[in-house]
Amino acid sequence: MNELNFKQELTAAFGQPIAENPTQVMIEAAYRYHNLDWRYLTIEVGPNDLEDAVRGAKVMGFQGFNCTIPHKVNVIQYLDGLGESASLMGAVNCVVRRDGKWIGENTDGKGFVSSLRELTDPKGKKVIIFGAGGAARAISVEVALAGATSITIVNRSSERGEELTNLLNEKLPVTADFVSWTSTFTIPPDTDVLINATSIGLYPDLNARLDFDLETLTSNMVVADVIPNPPCTNLVKDARSKGCKVIDGLGMLVNQGVIGVKHWTGIDPDPSIMRSALEEVFG
Repeated sequence: MNELNFKQELTAAFGQPIAENPTQVMIEAAYRYHNLDWRYLTIEVGPNDLEDAVRGAKVMGFQGFNCTIPHKVNVIQYLDGLGESASLMGAVNCVVRRDGKWIGENTDGKGFVSSLRELTDPKGKKVIIFGAGGAARAISVEVALAGATSITIVNRSSERGEELTNLLNEKLPVTADFVSWTSTFTIPPDTDVLINATSIGLYPDLNARLDFDLETLTSNMVVADVIPNPPCTNLVKDARSKGCKVIDGLGMLVNQGVIGVKHWTGIDPDPSIMRSALEEVFG
């Protein structure tokens, strides 16, 4: 396997320089555990070299690869097809060889939904999502496909928030609305799932908190934070103190990795092995 990315993007994604690529460590731990003679490599590819890299990966017999920002959109023009959610999002983070063709998938949102299903069925649920960037887009599309009836996007940028809300309403079987995040947000009492899809709380801003009224967070809600570093953010701590069921950022990262390995190898890897590997990286 191969991940087409930039080292500086890896640093940005996890909040601090990390000696090892967490995704590489996690996936290779799964390969070893399942006795697979495979490798997952991290290689830097600049924007001007993306087409050659994709062509080269196919020629060299790769079974697939991941790609990170800034390649998630540009890579599409060099692929042979897209999965449903990748097509809806207009972004790809996982490519798999199928019958000699490169097919683009997006495992970010699927990984989140897998984590969510460990605690509750998304079907029929009312969901609040803070943020409207790539993570929010991936999660909202997959939650909608999983049967959520209502999604509220809370974001400071009205343009991005309304764009995502319109996409959800126009292309998915869900009712979506946008709330401009200009003041402390009050969580509606009928909320089932609350998700932080922003970078608030990412290392080194360990004291940062989402601007919402903590008193409106109740124990009947499932609370999720996509930030893996640190795994125990202030949102995670606050939610646990309120008795909420909680998903930390490692959950989404592990489950999207599980889905990627399944795409490439056809096996269902043990997620506990992958999570243990990540916990060692993040201490």
